[in-house]
Amino acid sequence: MELRVEGLCKSYRGRPVLASLTAVFREGVTCVSAPSGMGKTTLLRLLLGLERPDAGVIHGADCLWAAVFQENRLLEDRSAAANLRFALGEIPGEAGDLLARLGLELRDPKPIRDWSGGMKRRLALARALLAPSEALALDEPFTGLDEENRARCLELIQERGRGKPVVLAVHGLAGLEGAPLLRLGEP
Repeated sequence: MELRVEGLCKSYRGRPVLASLTAVFREGVTCVSAPSGMGKTTLLRLLLGLERPDAGVIHGADCLWAAVFQENRLLEDRSAAANLRFALGEIPGEAGDLLARLGLELRDPKPIRDWSGGMKRRLALARALLAPSEALALDEPFTGLDEENRARCLELIQERGRGKPVVLAVHGLAGLEGAPLLRLGEP
């Protein structure tokens, strides 16, 4: 599967954020890097169909997506299991193992509001990785994670992203050497 954008443009209140962007996203992880405010989130929102471009064409994005947004978007008064059940309908059999690899416990009864920021971020990522999908859009999934947890998350992203495009918006590229890179805001 391949996603292509051709001549993609998007402005907000007359300020261009993306201007004539052309790119191809193939199977595996493609990193999208740029300083804050330079269009990473906008690109993901366009690919997901949450916004419309001002100009340009997106090919192949009408598929089944799973996403991690900048906000965790978790149900704070519910447990990890309840959050997964709410988003996925039923908890996949591999959920316990995947969460354990992220240092989390599926059976932890505590409400998410009592979890640390890094734990919440890992649960948000786990939810996306467990969801059925043909493509992944991950917006800063490593926010608030230490080096060890970032490495765990990256390993799972690469593993669960095999055979599908994974568009990974990041600030830092540590551990992502060799992955295709799209830098926004550069000529």
